[in-house]
Amino acid sequence: MTKKEALDLFWLSIKYLIIAAAIAMLVRGFLLIPVPVVGNSMEGTLSQNDMVVMERISQVERFDVVVFRLASGTTYIKRVVGMPGDSLRYQDDQLYINDQPVAEPFLADEKKTQSENSFTNDFTLEDLTGEVQLASDSYFVMGDNRRNSKDSRSFGAISAADIIGKARFVYYPMKHWHII
Repeated sequence: MTKKEALDLFWLSIKYLIIAAAIAMLVRGFLLIPVPVVGNSMEGTLSQNDMVVMERISQVERFDVVVFRLASGTTYIKRVVGMPGDSLRYQDDQLYINDQPVAEPFLADEKKTQSENSFTNDFTLEDLTGEVQLASDSYFVMGDNRRNSKDSRSFGAISAADIIGKARFVYYPMKHWHII
């Protein structure tokens, strides 16, 4: 290999390295964003100090775990229970959406450990917010650790504009790794 060929190969490698770094920064900054879990309101699904990867592309669906920021500047990670236009209530540890019972399989293990009292206290959307249905851009969110969660039961429904993205998987610590 001549000196010129070696120099050309060196600059080509530098160009590829710069392109790879730029792509990595774009992916990390806009597609797959690391978010720390603070608190234990999602215990059973997420633990204090877990690191999750969030994405901003897909549409929010019922029971997705979302990351959102309230006007106060506080960032939360909670599960979407109520979608725009829904009426909802809890009665005898059963979620009702539009007067239909809805299963919450992600709570099954947590409910087993709470034998003496209800896992989720009874409420209606109207009791909490004064509204019968969620607005067209509102979501009702709750933590999976229902007894220890500051969520829509305390701060009300969140708007679609508050949602930053959807949590997709836990990547740290490795012993907690799982897809959400």
